[in-house]
Amino acid sequence: MINRSAKLQANVFETEALDCEAPRDGFGKGLVRAGEQDERVVALCADLAESTRTHWFKEKFPKRYIEIGVAEQNLATVAAGLAAYGKIPFITSYAVFSPGRNNEQIRTTISLNNVPVKIAGAHAGVSVGPDGATHQALEDIALMRVQPNMTVVYPADAMQAEKATIESVSYKGPVYLRFAREKTPCFTTQDSPFEIGEANVLWEGKKPEVAIIACGPLVHNALRAAHELSGEIETVVLDNHTIKPMDKSAVLKVAEQAGAVVTVEEHQIAGGMGSAVAEILAQESPMPIEFIGVRDQFGQSGSPSELLEHYGMGVSHIIKAVKKVLDRK
Repeated sequence: MINRSAKLQANVFETEALDCEAPRDGFGKGLVRAGEQDERVVALCADLAESTRTHWFKEKFPKRYIEIGVAEQNLATVAAGLAAYGKIPFITSYAVFSPGRNNEQIRTTISLNNVPVKIAGAHAGVSVGPDGATHQALEDIALMRVQPNMTVVYPADAMQAEKATIESVSYKGPVYLRFAREKTPCFTTQDSPFEIGEANVLWEGKKPEVAIIACGPLVHNALRAAHELSGEIETVVLDNHTIKPMDKSAVLKVAEQAGAVVTVEEHQIAGGMGSAVAEILAQESPMPIEFIGVRDQFGQSGSPSELLEHYGMGVSHIIKAVKKVLDRK
């Protein structure tokens, strides 16, 4: 049932057998590679270089690294100035601080001027775990996707994070890159297709009855749910990593193929990826849709696995949503 052109790991459903790596590590590796390929790339950080893995770039290119300190508003505005004079700045912090704390500066100095600043929001979602509600960014996709000129990308694993970081350098205008802190299953490979703005079908049943459209590390949960349902309910799974500009044609293709949709994301349901999918379907092809995500709540302290289950984002919850939306067809 796997889409062989997707070139996923052979043991994609065996979570314990997969290598796990934090998406933020993929970002750090990608940032170094981007710096090697383009001398215009510079990195700025708000006193969290090691946590965001920007310290690898700092060690390799000390003259192209700027430590801003705990001043996220300055982080955005200094980067905007550098971008206006030909640099390609990456600004890094926890997502609750950037774009959370400096949203107005991102809007006014980066998005409005359409300069190529790349915003790396680390430690996003509830899976940052024990840090609790104050550090669990659940609103950042909504903040960024409503800004004109802003591209929003949420990689599914560390490999995609590395690819997205490198590709964002040549992508016109500002880009928001969202990353999880914890180690997550690495189920894509170096050969797996990835391009900003192009969603990928990772699983396709013979006659799909429900389309599961997912982004971020929860794409793996979506695949596991599809695998468990196989034989009972046929599904198609779309890795919708680019939330803006969303791959409208891919979303419509899988949705119309199945006739019902479940969206999956580690973010508030309001304003997130699922909302963007619903907007497309409402305009082009209305149909039943269910949403997996956080439902108008703040996070709390706990282990990543506990929190994903508590907030209804586990494999069993996706399966339940698939059955519920199927009943509504």
